[in-house]
Amino acid sequence: MKNSEFPAEIFDLDCRQCPRLSQFLDGVKVEHPDYHARPVAPFGVRNPRILVVGLAPGMHGANATGRPFTGDYAGILLYETLYKFGFSNQAEASARDDGLKLTKCRITNAVKCLPPANKPTGAEIKICNQFLKAELESLNKGVVILALGGIAHKSVLSALGLKQSDYKFGHGVEYSLPNGLTLISSYHCSRYNTQTKRLTGKMFEDVFKKITRLID
Repeated sequence: MKNSEFPAEIFDLDCRQCPRLSQFLDGVKVEHPDYHARPVAPFGVRNPRILVVGLAPGMHGANATGRPFTGDYAGILLYETLYKFGFSNQAEASARDDGLKLTKCRITNAVKCLPPANKPTGAEIKICNQFLKAELESLNKGVVILALGGIAHKSVLSALGLKQSDYKFGHGVEYSLPNGLTLISSYHCSRYNTQTKRLTGKMFEDVFKKITRLID
């Protein structure tokens, strides 16, 4: 889907509701004129069977390319695994025009703008949660939400108005949600987590095995 195909309640390319993030992106655009350096739209199919929720764009990845998990280390394991399980037509994501297409899948972020030091504030997460809320409300029943990391997990629960204490984060946890969706969470596929083996390829594939069983 192109940016323009998302209704404003799901994605706003011109959003400047978070002053710190907007000012930071203005500075990034000056330093890197060829970077996207704006809110990053969700990427994938109109009616997904799986919605992957990440944290936020990376400086030299999604913030540069304008597509989630594209061009940075965190996207390596994600797109390799999506390809292996039939959710993508290729295993690598390098640029918006690289020909990559998703099948039955969409990728979004809890925070649509690059935060300084990759750390959004609680207020920024809360402000951006309105877009995730609208996106989740647009999903059909039976969709599996894959939350990458604790912040994405908590953001999904906040967007759905659910108590955090009733759905605690853990790698591989699976929750049936009241609205007919299923939440599965995983450690984030970041450089730190994969290099320290907190998240291995097998662990990530085991999560996707759960997902494929659910949607099949």
